[in-house]
Amino acid sequence: MGQNYTRHLLLTTLAAMVLMLFWQSLPLLEGLIIATQAKPRPITPRGVLSEEERATIELFERCKGSVVYISTAKAVVDPWTRSVYNVPRGTGSGFVWDEAGHIVTNYHVIEGASQARVRLDDGRDYPAVLVGASKRHDLAVLRIDVPVKRPQPVMIGTSGDLKVGQKTFAIGNPFGLDWTLTTGIVSALHRQMREGNGVVIRDLIQTDAAINPGNSGGPLLDSAGRLIGVNTAIFSPSGAYAGIGFAIPVDTVNRIVPQLIAYGRYLEPSLGIDVDDRLDRLAKARLGYDGVMVLRVDPRSAAARAGIRGITLYPDGSFDPGDVLLAVDGEPVEDAESLHALLDKHRIGDTVEVRFARDGRLFTLKLPLEPARS
Repeated sequence: MGQNYTRHLLLTTLAAMVLMLFWQSLPLLEGLIIATQAKPRPITPRGVLSEEERATIELFERCKGSVVYISTAKAVVDPWTRSVYNVPRGTGSGFVWDEAGHIVTNYHVIEGASQARVRLDDGRDYPAVLVGASKRHDLAVLRIDVPVKRPQPVMIGTSGDLKVGQKTFAIGNPFGLDWTLTTGIVSALHRQMREGNGVVIRDLIQTDAAINPGNSGGPLLDSAGRLIGVNTAIFSPSGAYAGIGFAIPVDTVNRIVPQLIAYGRYLEPSLGIDVDDRLDRLAKARLGYDGVMVLRVDPRSAAARAGIRGITLYPDGSFDPGDVLLAVDGEPVEDAESLHALLDKHRIGDTVEVRFARDGRLFTLKLPLEPARS
């Protein structure tokens, strides 16, 4: 009986140990079974891309070769060794204007720089020379010498017929991230913005396509891949992107850039008269009138030949007011800045209708626009 009990106890203990080992190894066995069964899940066929997606991809592939990356440097003189060093200054975007190698970008991208380099989308890198710039329009033209396989110039569109709601595409290099595409719509037209240097840029295109630091100078395109603007700035109380970006309209670009290429500067259309906001404010406070007072008339101008009068000053500090300019082509003139903006819509040689007041009488003339003389 004792032997049977001992054998029974031993068998019971062994059974318990085997059962315990089985339960302990069960997770491992389950893991091995699952591992042998684990496979990548089958891919669900996507089907064809939507028509809008295909159009966006095709636009990007077709247009990105016209967009360039611009890096600038500024020469710094070591006061101890008198050695000159080129210190990196900033980066931006630009686009190919023509087959002669002209590159359009923002003035503020190259402002203060002593040298610039342009990198194409295929990685080729070239030194650039500054051809011309207009601070007032925030535009600049560089030129690179590309001996072979010249990049394709961007297609030029028009901004005069843009409608709020049209799709927009911005290609650039935000934060140095090469050839980034963002999309949006035209969210407003005819905006104006005062830059940090006090320059007011008018008739801007507002878009919600993301424009961030480094996008400046890059193209804003329509759904046909045509240039409709040059990305220039964002509105952001916090300094971060807030969904409002601005672009210089292509109609302005197409008027200014050829002059920068031909003359190195913008030839401002002028009536041949000088006005001054500070003096005008003083005269308005004393005399009370609308428009802007003609301060001086260039004796070589058509305005002088037409008999336009400026202010006559006397030794005792008194003066006779000159003619007061009220409107250009029916649009009211409020101050010197608005006069410049109205004339800026025209080219040198255009004839405009101007309305003046003199001694309470009104008269209208047609005057040709001439290059402003410094």
